[in-house]
This record gives sequence, structure tokens and C-alpha cells, in this order.
Amino acid sequence: MARVIAICNNKGGVGKTNVAVNLPVFLAAFGKKVLLIDFDHQANATYSLGINPNNLPLSIYHALTGQITPTSIIRKSPFFNYELMPSSQDLAGAAVELVNLKDRELKLREVIDKIRQDYDFIIIDSPPSLGLLTLNALVAADEVLIPVQCEYLALEGLGQLMATIELVRNNLGHDLKVTGALLTMYNRSSRLSREVAKELRRNFPGYVFEAQIPRTVALAEAPKFGRTILQYAPVSRGAMAYRELAEELLNKTTEKI
Repeated sequence: MARVIAICNNKGGVGKTNVAVNLPVFLAAFGKKVLLIDFDHQANATYSLGINPNNLPLSIYHALTGQITPTSIIRKSPFFNYELMPSSQDLAGAAVELVNLKDRELKLREVIDKIRQDYDFIIIDSPPSLGLLTLNALVAADEVLIPVQCEYLALEGLGQLMATIELVRNNLGHDLKVTGALLTMYNRSSRLSREVAKELRRNFPGYVFEAQIPRTVALAEAPKFGRTILQYAPVSRGAMAYRELAEELLNKTTEKI
């Protein structure tokens, strides 16, 4: 039965999709079967795996709205045991279509329940907002992994997301865990990066990954070529950081915070 992990931050530009695309390839390298669900209508994760969403007749939108079975839209990646449920711009309309439906916050969970037994991990790339689609992602997930960019306002955004997670727990009765916060775009020579890292670990002791995703040219360039960092620059600092993250995740237990 898969561990379902939502990669979530309501703030854009924190490296969320970069994490969602690159973490699974290293989990697969460790022998795990992984599905990435691109749940953002911008479809950046889909692009990052070399698939043009404009050429896809079917996407997560069609499974979410009950038009097709989830298995009919799953695409294989170039890596063994790493598969993708792609997104498209159609997903932007799903939030409006779901509003008047009963149990509207459970639609993604219903999709995942049909395929959960087929994977070791299901990773959800959530939208950079706190709307109905993100709520679906949180309710569908067992755990939340929170990318935190090394900048001054990072902790403020993290506080907002933690409040939302608490609402999901209290109002929907969903026992959602926090896998941990992950420092992204980290520059070890920058005093700001070091200060944000120190502050994050002080505020959330025991819940910050030791792995830190660096700000590198290779990580920024890889999506343009539709490649993961393991394909594009397999011995780069970015690749090493994601390998460390995958290993840490496999060894990490989750608790409430």
C-alpha cells in the first residue's frame, strides 16, 4: 500500500515542482515503485518529464471528474518504476466544477484509492494556492512534504500552510502527518540561506530534512529539456542532494506537529 505524499506550499516559486519531479526518480532508483500525480493546471511537472500536455487527450482532470479510470491516463517515464499521471489546463476548470458536488474535497482521494495498491509511493505535486484543488491533495495524502525557499518570508508562508493542515485535521477528521520541511534553493555561501535554515530548525525541531536542495544551474535547466536531474546531470550537487533526500525519506517516520 502506497505512502501518499503531497508536495505542498501555498507560495509559488519555492521549487515545489522541482522536488515533485526529482524525488521520485531517486526513490525508484532505490527500488520503489512511484507514481507522480501532476495536480497543478500549469502542468509544469508534466513538461519536466518531457511530455507536452497540449498533446494529451486525457489527463488527471478526466479521472478527477469521473470520466475515465485512473489507469487509462498513467504514462511511463524513462525510468523503470517511475510513472506519471499528467495534468493539463483542463484542471483549472475542475475547481469550479467540483464546488457544488457532494464530498468535493474527496475526489482525488477516490482516484488514488483505485490505484494505491499498485505503488510504494504516490507523490502529488499540489497547486501553489490554498484552494479546493490543494484541499483535495491534502485530504488524499497521508503526509505533507513542505518545500521552503531560503528567503525572509518563507516562515510566514509555512505558518499559513500549517494552519490549513490543522483545519483539515479538525474539520475533515483526516489524520494528516507532516513528513518534514525541506530547504530549497539553498546557497551555502549566503548568510540569508544559513539564517533561514537556522530559524526553520529552531521553530520546527526534528521536522526539517538534513538534505538541502541547492540553487544550481543544472536544476534550473533540466526541466527545459524535459529531464530529471538524474538524466541531465547525474553527478551534480543537485543530484546528490535529491539522492540524500530520498534516502532520508525512506528512513523517516512521521508524526503530528
